[in-house]
Amino acid sequence: MSGKFLGLSTADQTSLLRLAILGLISAVAVGSRLYSVIRFESVIHEFDPWFNYRTTKYLVTHGFDKFWNWFDETAWYPLGRVVGGTLYPGIMVTSAAIYNALHLLNLPVDIRNVCVFLAPVFSALTAIATYLLGKEVKNATAGLLAAAFIGIAPGYISRSVAGSYDNEGIAIFLLVWTFYLWLRAVRLGSALNAAFAAISYFYMVSAWGGYVFIINLVPLHVFTLLAMGRYSNRLYVAYSTFYALGTLSSMQVPFVGFQPTFTSEHMAALGTFGLIQIVAAANYIRGQLPAQQFQTVVRSAVVALFAVGALALAVLTARGVIAPWTGRFYSLWDTGYAKVHIPIIASVSEHQPTPWPNFFFDLNLLIWLFPAGIYFSFRELTDNHVFLILYSVFAAYFAGVMVRLILTLTPIVCVMAGIAMANLLETYSRNTPSTVNGSAPISTGKRLYALLPRAAVVVNFIFFLFMFQWHCSWITSTAYSSPSVVLASRSPDGSQHIIDDFREAYYWLRKNTRPDARVLSWWDYGYQLAGMADRTTLVDNNTWNNTHIATVGRIMASNEDKAYELARHLDVDYVLVIFGAMLGYSGDDINKFLWMIRIAQGVYPDEVNEQSFFNHEGQYSIGDDASVAMRESLLHKLCYYRFSEVMGPQSFDRVRKQRLPSKVELDNFEEAYTTENWMVRIYKVKDLDNLGRSHHMAAEFAGPREPGFSPF
Repeated sequence: MSGKFLGLSTADQTSLLRLAILGLISAVAVGSRLYSVIRFESVIHEFDPWFNYRTTKYLVTHGFDKFWNWFDETAWYPLGRVVGGTLYPGIMVTSAAIYNALHLLNLPVDIRNVCVFLAPVFSALTAIATYLLGKEVKNATAGLLAAAFIGIAPGYISRSVAGSYDNEGIAIFLLVWTFYLWLRAVRLGSALNAAFAAISYFYMVSAWGGYVFIINLVPLHVFTLLAMGRYSNRLYVAYSTFYALGTLSSMQVPFVGFQPTFTSEHMAALGTFGLIQIVAAANYIRGQLPAQQFQTVVRSAVVALFAVGALALAVLTARGVIAPWTGRFYSLWDTGYAKVHIPIIASVSEHQPTPWPNFFFDLNLLIWLFPAGIYFSFRELTDNHVFLILYSVFAAYFAGVMVRLILTLTPIVCVMAGIAMANLLETYSRNTPSTVNGSAPISTGKRLYALLPRAAVVVNFIFFLFMFQWHCSWITSTAYSSPSVVLASRSPDGSQHIIDDFREAYYWLRKNTRPDARVLSWWDYGYQLAGMADRTTLVDNNTWNNTHIATVGRIMASNEDKAYELARHLDVDYVLVIFGAMLGYSGDDINKFLWMIRIAQGVYPDEVNEQSFFNHEGQYSIGDDASVAMRESLLHKLCYYRFSEVMGPQSFDRVRKQRLPSKVELDNFEEAYTTENWMVRIYKVKDLDNLGRSHHMAAEFAGPREPGFSPF
């Protein structure tokens, strides 16, 4: 009875302790993501989450059938958007299911709060899945350490804080869970686990376009094992079950459809499936034929199948049956490809190559433990460890190419760090033997001398872990918990000052414009306009129609008369611009203007020329020394109209650090609303003059405006 506590055996006590630790890790994972709600309020963040929130509300209000067949005529005016067939519905269906379940239990929770807290809840599930993955490839200690790491790692928190209602909020859990089930299926040769992995993969396909990473990494794992001569019936059962069920189920998502059968991103999985069938058949034939005859048959079959396969691939690709690689794929291998060929991809900040400090910023201590984990995996090199190494290599490469892909690197870094830390603790926490070779006893002094270095290493690493937790808490609270729709600054006395210009502008649009009013803005703000202002937009963050986005860029880059003509042609009622010169907000439209120009130039090269927007010294200037094209562009006028009257004629733009233009005239557009801090400016497109005059002539007839004139 001496080994029992509360009637539990030692093994049961250990299991209970692990369960308690995992529960605490899950609680910390959720709690560390609530800074944004505590410091601000329960609000949806960023841009894409507003589309997800809007569609989730539609699903809850109108039901699944109408959601699936929803045509949104208020998006991409005048084209519209088939919503059900152009999105990954996983996160919306998940939130709606939770919402309906809570209401079934008589818990009247608002759908907004379900959406806000969905990602933190799933982060707890991610910690549990990471524990299971770490336990599968090493032991429970490595699993707990990996779970603790991913629970607070900024690389994952950046996409899972409360209010970050984006696809990645549930997708990272599904990524880790699918990999865990896959490795378990390979180890056991279990068709059941492989089927569960396929179901998890289907859920992943419905949630995020990053599912392509899974359907390429798993076949790569199988191919590598085959190349290493590690074919087994377990591997055959696992992959055949996973691929067949996973592919068929993924095709049930309308946005994916038949892509797994004809797109280049899926051909590796199909090819590996065919290859493993050939290897399985070869192993069967090996047992039926003499060795010499078997080698002859295999050589002939391999040559014939390779020739037929290569020919079929070439013919199908040439005929367009197999779709070529997309621009996003090429941008992963050539970081300069998107800037030259697809500027709309390069214009997104999260698609830029990752600066080296970002790895330390998002991973901190883990980035040093990561290579150690790879080393220990090479030492054991089981089938599971081969997978971990492949995941590490490719995730590290892609994270270096695109900053947002640090998100997919973080889980494997946490697992590898858990493996490294578990090996370290096992090595330095062993009891010092009391005898030499089981005979002569070791003196207490010598045992203490041998214990001190071990204790120093363990204490040192505990200190590093404490500092890691401190770093993660600070990064989470300061860098990743501020909603982009609500900004904050500090007054000289240290008090917080809330800047709420975005919601102020959207609320004004909602209350002061017609329900069918059409608002033109750059595509970044399309989802927010639709979600908060509930008004028709011309472009949004879906970015599926490059020509339509280029047209908006052309309007912004054109002179006032040409822009007015184009805006009238597109039935635009209002134009919204973001302007940060008063507060020093660097994410405004003037700083994005060059991307608007480049995108427009790609479609309208005869109308828009980037070089014409630089002055005679080749500088990007906004003041009186700016180029004619810059000073006459619509965006420049909409941003700086009346600004010098407020700031003073000798004032500076606080973002560009340049002197303001001395005079900006605007006749075809009328200022409708400017927010408190001048961050959002809304202009009404004037109707045609009743007397048939141009608006310039009408303005000249009315006479010069007095300084300080305001239309309000």
